[in-house]
Amino acid sequence: MPDPTLMLVGAVFALAGFVKGAVGPGLPTIVMGMLAIVMTPVHAAAILLLPSFVTNVWQMLAGPAFAVVVRRLWSMMAGVSIGTWAGLGLMTGATARFGTALLGVALALYAVAGLAVLRLSVAKAWEPILSPAVGAITGVISAATGVFVIPAVPYLQAIGLEKEELVQALGLSFTVSTVAVAVNVGLEGGLRLFPISETLVALALACVGMWIGQTLRLRMSPMTFRRWFFAGLLLLGGYLVARSFA
Repeated sequence: MPDPTLMLVGAVFALAGFVKGAVGPGLPTIVMGMLAIVMTPVHAAAILLLPSFVTNVWQMLAGPAFAVVVRRLWSMMAGVSIGTWAGLGLMTGATARFGTALLGVALALYAVAGLAVLRLSVAKAWEPILSPAVGAITGVISAATGVFVIPAVPYLQAIGLEKEELVQALGLSFTVSTVAVAVNVGLEGGLRLFPISETLVALALACVGMWIGQTLRLRMSPMTFRRWFFAGLLLLGGYLVARSFA
């Protein structure tokens, strides 16, 4: 008889990979949001690590701007790492019960920003100050929730990167966040929480979903897809917040 948990993991990662391929960010956001309904955040984060790392390295290296974005964003990546490691224990300690609520808030904020199609702009002169600060805040939120989109994604969209630079910058940010969270999950004992079968199924279906998403991206209206995607995230975020206080 098929394992229901394994089937759920496979379905969630296939959907998350598809969204990542179609619109860019989406893998950790969807995975942590949906799996948090049936398992602890640290368990979901442990399953997420390998698929997230592989798909984000793929995104990070698939273009000509890797060296450019590393030079521009190294201080932000340092902030992400420091913030994540400073938040060690937030996912499993005494404050862990608030993690689901914080995850819901992070998903809702990301969804509202996406639905509003905000066009923020940050002057380059402010980057030496804002980059490490945004990285550190993103890292602390990642340590608590396993989701590393707020405020990193809006900030990267606001600093005037070219299209290919932005895609690779997102891949770089997500890769560094994944590695930093992996250190926390390992120290918190989370790497013992899942069988290898869940990880391999998650990796395979995330890659298949990402390929399908990339293929279909040229055949659909990106704006329509984004509206449905962010509306779904808003509902999921609201549900997680309400459930955590029920």
